[in-house]
Amino acid sequence: MTRSAILTALALSSALAGCNLAPKYERPGGAVPAALPQGGVYPAAASDAADVSQIGWRDFFLDPRLRGVIETGLANNRDLRVAAANVLQARAQYRVQRADLVPSTTISGSGTFTNNIFGAAGAAGAAAGAGAGTGTGTGTGTGTGSGVGGGTGGGTGVGAGAGVGSTSSNVEFFSVNAGFSAFELDLFGRVRNLNRAALEQYFASEEAQRSTRISLIAEIATAWLTLASDQEQLRLSRETLKTFEETVRLTSAQFRIGVASELEARQAETNYQAARNDIAALTTRVAQDQNALNLLVGTTVPAEQLPTGLDDTPLTRDALPGDVSSEVLLRRPDVLQAEHQLIAQNANIGAARAAFFPRISLTATIGTISSALSGLFGGGSFTYTGSPSVGLPLFDGGRNAGNLDYAKASQQAAVATYERAIQTSFREVADALAQRGTIGEQVSAQTARAEAASVAARLSDARYRAGVDSFLTSLDAQRTAYSAQQQLVTTRLSRASNLVELYRSLGGGLR
Repeated sequence: MTRSAILTALALSSALAGCNLAPKYERPGGAVPAALPQGGVYPAAASDAADVSQIGWRDFFLDPRLRGVIETGLANNRDLRVAAANVLQARAQYRVQRADLVPSTTISGSGTFTNNIFGAAGAAGAAAGAGAGTGTGTGTGTGTGSGVGGGTGGGTGVGAGAGVGSTSSNVEFFSVNAGFSAFELDLFGRVRNLNRAALEQYFASEEAQRSTRISLIAEIATAWLTLASDQEQLRLSRETLKTFEETVRLTSAQFRIGVASELEARQAETNYQAARNDIAALTTRVAQDQNALNLLVGTTVPAEQLPTGLDDTPLTRDALPGDVSSEVLLRRPDVLQAEHQLIAQNANIGAARAAFFPRISLTATIGTISSALSGLFGGGSFTYTGSPSVGLPLFDGGRNAGNLDYAKASQQAAVATYERAIQTSFREVADALAQRGTIGEQVSAQTARAEAASVAARLSDARYRAGVDSFLTSLDAQRTAYSAQQQLVTTRLSRASNLVELYRSLGGGLR
């Protein structure tokens, strides 16, 4: 193959490089409404609220202890490390696939040292000619290997050894070559589509890492808040236990002197033992909450960063996004991950289609050869080779057709997965907004209920001591006050967790 033919093939490859058999990508639409739910249970958006997705987590979480725990978790969490390793794997796999776009060029040098077999053959012929004569005559061997003997014996000998020279010599050859082997001329975009698919998978792994990061921040914050809530519940139960213990002591003394009945003493003890049980259960839950937090963080959280309770101090920013469109969901990392995987499947269709067309590959080398090392780069030593090859599938038992059908089915599944990711994100944001619309009212009502129950318990106890109300009424008022305080702590936890969930579902936490 001449150099002009090689250059022509390369030019043809470049001219057809724009040929791409992958279907044109269009982002699926219509999976969710254009706007997030508004009105009714959903809160009115604050017009001056910033975009939650653009607020860094250090600015969103206000408690310095919580910020310290999140920062430690981002540095030590094993799931996040796995996600980071997956990104490195995908990037390396993309680099491997990208290498097929250019020829893999190698350079090699060699030296050959061998004995001159022709000279050795000549020497063997001369020896054979000398041994063919008889008698006392002398034999002479010529360069052509013929021997003549003369003497009284009258014998004539002929040697059959043909050779050059009568002694052997060494032969030396040196060569240097550079070139590539079986480089595919990507006329129909097979290699480029495989490269695009690998690139999109790499991008998808990056988005998966970002999604893991956001979820980790939300999980750590929720676990920290849960621990704070259970610490508050434990404190409340211990305070209530003291009240119930005092009631048991009084009723037991009254029973001993005959003022109170045994029924009243047993009823008081029932409340006391229930509070004891709550303390034991909450002590276990606090320990389990701390273990869960340590697992998320990846190490033991220092005691100074642990919460002591859940009070009214703001732990997060309390701001709603202003007039959010559902387009914001398209920026969520999990949705972007699904879209990159969809584009990758789109590219795989192009690669599967290209398999039906001829595959052209080229092997080419250039080099120099010489019998002396010093003459490798002298005049007349240049060599080159070019070996194009063409392969056209004729019969493959339906393999290419099956691969194309598989690629199309995978692309359809990727479309459904992408639409499902958008619908899931829409539902998560809508749920968070729905709870956000009523959680303030719940906290307000539960706070008023807890205050009213506490006052009622004090009044009932005073009326009982004054002989106006029965002891059963007083005990019931104490139980109601205790339950109302517990429910208030739970409602405050729901409010704090709702803000974290709204922040996560809107894609916050990347910075």
